[in-house]
Amino acid sequence: MRMMRTTLSVVLTLICASSVLAQGAKGSVASGGHHIVYGDIKVEQSQITAGKPLSLDVILFNEYGNVISRQRVSSNGRYRFIDLADGRYYIVVEFENTEVTRVNVDFSSPIKSDQQQDIELQWRDLSAVVKAGVVSAADKYDRPTKNATIFSKATEAVKNKKYDQAISLLRLIVDSDAADFPAWNELGTIYFIQKNYADAEKAYMQAISKHPEYSVALISLGRLRIAQKNFDGAIEVLTQAVTAQPTSAQANYFLGEAYLQIKKGSVAVGYLNRAIKLDPVGMADAHLRLGALYNAVGMKEKAAAEYEEFLKKRPDDPERKQLQAYIMVNKKP
Repeated sequence: MRMMRTTLSVVLTLICASSVLAQGAKGSVASGGHHIVYGDIKVEQSQITAGKPLSLDVILFNEYGNVISRQRVSSNGRYRFIDLADGRYYIVVEFENTEVTRVNVDFSSPIKSDQQQDIELQWRDLSAVVKAGVVSAADKYDRPTKNATIFSKATEAVKNKKYDQAISLLRLIVDSDAADFPAWNELGTIYFIQKNYADAEKAYMQAISKHPEYSVALISLGRLRIAQKNFDGAIEVLTQAVTAQPTSAQANYFLGEAYLQIKKGSVAVGYLNRAIKLDPVGMADAHLRLGALYNAVGMKEKAAAEYEEFLKKRPDDPERKQLQAYIMVNKKP
């Protein structure tokens, strides 16, 4: 069970601790996913004179930063997201349109596993806290009601893999409001999924031109360029992403990956280790990349140590036996 703590400056401030309980770890191999994540939202409100329940928004994002689903939950209520495909996600909790905390969820293992993610929140005085590593309010976009409705329909279309429909809906939004940078980013990601790389890059560039420090679009464009083997271009935008949001584990991870691809391992190591420090479980793959790097340069003992750390976080990985064999041969006695 792991504990996480984050702080946020709002009118009052919430301190979050989340606990993870993976269930069904020895279940059957999942075909296409169909995972579930759920949990209780518990808010300790003893410092509030009026014990009125709070309304919190719980939003599920995929690893590309796209909204999969959202739910409104009262304090001491429960959220539940079902039928999730294999992959990595993060759950964001918002209070009055401001992010309180985010929690990483990993369903990249082929073993079907439901996860319970309970999130505990406690009020504290604003003066006692410093804002820590959350998405900037500048990343929010207040779109008109009509476009907000269209955006919700586009999100639902993406969830149902109706990508052409989602593109048409998002086009309606950006044609009427070219400044809507999150809509441009969503559009780029759908093109990316369809392997329409040229239009994906154009859409991401539009998002960045409207909001140059929008780390979500910068990371998305960096990943696109890595897929195209444009590693210098990826390094350019991912460096911007790390500058805009130094606490982004994803930005650090993919910048490290880009440097690995151009054989600048000494630079890559710093970013990959930073990604692990920021998100030890969600960035477990960074241990694999470090292990491969150390193995390539003959540092097999260090490689074994990285593979061992990886297996601690991903005990059900399909390559477990091969990695264990490597560790047995190369680990220091």
